[in-house]
This record gives sequence, C-alpha cells and structure tokens, in this order.
Amino acid sequence: MRSFLSIFIFSLIFISCKSEPKEEVQVIETDTEEAQQIEESEEQNGPEITPISHATAVITWDDTTIYLDPVGGAEAFEGQKPADLVLITDIHGDHMDAKTLQALNLGDTKIIAPEAVKKELPDTFSENVVVMNNGETKEHLGISIKAIPMYNLREEAKQYHSKGRGNGYVLEKNGKRLYIAGDTEDVPEMRNLENIDIALVPMNLPYTMTEDKAADAVLEFQPKVVYPYHYRGKDGKSDVEKFKKLVNEGNRDIEVVLTEWYPNEDK
Repeated sequence: MRSFLSIFIFSLIFISCKSEPKEEVQVIETDTEEAQQIEESEEQNGPEITPISHATAVITWDDTTIYLDPVGGAEAFEGQKPADLVLITDIHGDHMDAKTLQALNLGDTKIIAPEAVKKELPDTFSENVVVMNNGETKEHLGISIKAIPMYNLREEAKQYHSKGRGNGYVLEKNGKRLYIAGDTEDVPEMRNLENIDIALVPMNLPYTMTEDKAADAVLEFQPKVVYPYHYRGKDGKSDVEKFKKLVNEGNRDIEVVLTEWYPNEDK
C-alpha cells in the first residue's frame, strides 16, 4: 500500500511540473557593429600626419584638414582634401610661399601665422591671416592653438631664427595634444612642454639642431609619439635612425615614427 501511495504522489508531482509554463529566457542582442564604430571613433580622435615634404604636411583631425607650411605649389597637395585651416611657422621659403597659397585658392580659409609672415605676404591675404605672437592662444574650428617660441640658441645660428619672430604650435582637441616645433633648437619652451601626444621635431644643421640635441629634448618632455621632420641641412639629411636609437635607448615607451619627408629625392 505504501508503495502504491508513493508512486501516486510522484506521478502527481511529475504531471504538475510538466504542466507549468516554461520560463522564457530573454536574449539581449548587442549591436556589435555599432559598438565597434564607437570604439573606432574614440581611437581616431587624435591628429593624423601626412608628410608632404621637409616642413610641409597635411594634418587631419576629425573632419578638419590643416595645411602646415604649404609650399611646393598646388600639385604638392593633389589628392588631399582642401584646407580648412593653414598654419605657417616662419618667413623662410621652405615654410612660407605666397605662390603656393595663391594656387591653392584658399577663399576665406584662415591662415594662422606670426606677424613677420603677415608682413611678407601680399595684401590679398590680409583678410585671411590671423596673427599669433609667442605665448598667445586662440581657438579655431574647435581646436585650441598656442604659439610656442622657436629660435636658435647657438650664437653662430641666431642669424637664422631670432626669438619672437616665428611660431611653433601646440594644437589641442579631444584631450589630445600635437606639438609642431618649427625651426628651433632645444629651447626651454620645448623642454618644458607637458602631456604631448604627438610631436614634430626638426634636426638639421646649421638651421636647427643635431640629432643628439633633438633626442635629448624629446627625452625631457616625453611625447608619446615623435616624428623627426625638417631634417635636410646644408650637408644632406640628418641621421634619423640615430635619433630613433638615442630616443629609444633613453625611453622605450616613446614611439619614433620614421616616414618619408623627401619622396622625390635620393636617400
């Protein structure tokens, strides 16, 4: 009798369990493509550097295209987006070229430049030029721009770049900071920089500095990434491989990017 009763109770329990509706498991699908796009967008909020030649480059920052020291005629910029902003560092012909500016048909595009550059440009650019002096900060197209002194320290080289005439620049947007040194030696204003993500640093004698001085300065202000540029001097090109070695011997965390700044010249 007990055995029959046990079987009867077990059967009731089994039937009850089968009749209960199953709990639905809700599956939440994640839009992986959208998440990937957001991640890529966060990674791409810094500037991209496209070398043109020597001191000339195109800087792309989000939807903004910046021409740095545009020389070489309009043909040097074939395939590039039109400039939203132009930066000029100094009056020398490898940085400032009125014929190139005219050929680019800039329209009302602003040209950030020191006073010395404005004085050298034709009056047709008077409405375009926004003068910045050493130490000044302005904002254009959502980018903060600070003019950094660039000059020579060696007595025999002061004839090339006197303090106060030209500008280096620190550009900042989205928490990222780009330093464009211009024609300069390892001046205190460079060495005292902080939180630089990308730096463009020159090295060519007699106009700027040696690879050793450039590396020493970079090791002091410690940018995350550094591009040696403007490295052709009177006696040919500087040894950028040596610069890279010196930097990485002192700090392996600094990425040294060696790219082609002289595409139409023999190495």
